[in-house]
Amino acid sequence: MASIIPSRSRLLALTRLRCNIFNTVYNPNSLRTGTKYIRSRLKGPSMVQYYPPTISINDFNKSFPDLQLVDFHEESRLEDVELRKKRGKGTPKKAKSKDDSRRLAKKKRK
Repeated sequence: MASIIPSRSRLLALTRLRCNIFNTVYNPNSLRTGTKYIRSRLKGPSMVQYYPPTISINDFNKSFPDLQLVDFHEESRLEDVELRKKRGKGTPKKAKSKDDSRRLAKKKRK
């Protein structure tokens, strides 16, 4: 007995119906759509649960203020900032008004 080959339009209609039934994306041209990654589970929440929370010395001092622990990294950073300010290399002061800003002064010179 001879087998009957269905037409292309019937096969596409069948594929569209199958996609509707099984809740998949209808993609007859096999284009790259990224649905594999969109449908996958998010990795962020499980990664956050995997690593334990980090506790800084500042957080520890807030929890137990009577211990008065010293953060040596923060102390050295503050010393470095103070030394830079003495040499004139510190952060510039914030402009209190538009007239004080360096950008506006630069535009006025031109």
